[in-house]
Amino acid sequence: MAIHVTDIEDLERSLLRRGVGALEADRASCADCGRTPLTGEHVHVYGTPDRPRQRLICELCRPARREPPVASEIVRHCEHGHAVRLTARAA
Repeated sequence: MAIHVTDIEDLERSLLRRGVGALEADRASCADCGRTPLTGEHVHVYGTPDRPRQRLICELCRPARREPPVASEIVRHCEHGHAVRLTARAA
């Protein structure tokens, strides 16, 4: 029973698309350009009382805005906060 090469290629493509889609869904991207900010880059949060939904703006798109950001943050790597920490042993 032979499996057609096209069937395997279609399976590989569908798995790749599913994986890329899952990774893309977890990322925060710039509301203006759609770019994913790099680790260590500053991002700026914009939001107003009439529009409570906060928008993330990358460092490159920041100069195009006149109003000041609500907050500014540094993009952390994906493992931030998940590191193993040494603790003192109980006697």
